[in-house]
Amino acid sequence: MRKAIVGMIMAVVVVSGCAPLDAGIGLDSPGDRVKQSGEGGVTGTSPLDNPDGTKPGLAAITSEEDRAAARELIEKVATKGRGPKTGYDRDEFGYAWADNADDIPYARNGCDTRNDILQRDGTGLKYRDGSDCVVMEMTIFDPYTEKTVDWQKADASEIQIDHIMPLSYDWQMGASRWTDAKRKQISNDPLNLLAVDGSMNSSKGDSGPSSWLPPTRKIRCSYAVRFAQVALKYDLPVTAPDKATMLDQCA
Repeated sequence: MRKAIVGMIMAVVVVSGCAPLDAGIGLDSPGDRVKQSGEGGVTGTSPLDNPDGTKPGLAAITSEEDRAAARELIEKVATKGRGPKTGYDRDEFGYAWADNADDIPYARNGCDTRNDILQRDGTGLKYRDGSDCVVMEMTIFDPYTEKTVDWQKADASEIQIDHIMPLSYDWQMGASRWTDAKRKQISNDPLNLLAVDGSMNSSKGDSGPSSWLPPTRKIRCSYAVRFAQVALKYDLPVTAPDKATMLDQCA
């Protein structure tokens, strides 16, 4: 039934100057959400309007009222020193892009987390034949660099999924004492995930905001807010230098 409805929708879509895109967006998938497009495709959503991470991208926070709200939110984040990395391993947060985390958006929808985020953040989605999950091609706007990328799965690493609050950072700030289930949640929670230019994700590593910020200055307050939203949701502190940096971005 779901595929039949999608087929009816696609039949009436006219794409000027090109053939219709492949069908395949499930009605319960991130790709069904209405997206605001500009010259560079999806330009994103303010994190203040996206508290559960289900809306696409990351848009700049510009008004003085919103920047004040951003600072108020960041002020709620606790601080403490960064603990040792001893014992950290990516596998401590479950196998990558698991669909079976509990109590987070998109969980157990039959599509792995990576493809959920590609669907959420991309436009012009084309899927593997016979699949309404595996994205093969899309266009995506990276807020970190303001680059628009025409992505294909053959060059998968060109777009990577950034953990806003890196998993190693989580481990050092308290996640080492969590249950496996809670670690799986934060590693697959769309609030903590953003599809970005692969080189940006690689350069960031496990840095906090005092060590790494997106090169596009106008997005830095939004990045700080998303970092704070994840910290607050999972009751994780940040380091004092990181909190100070986050507040500075929204001053």
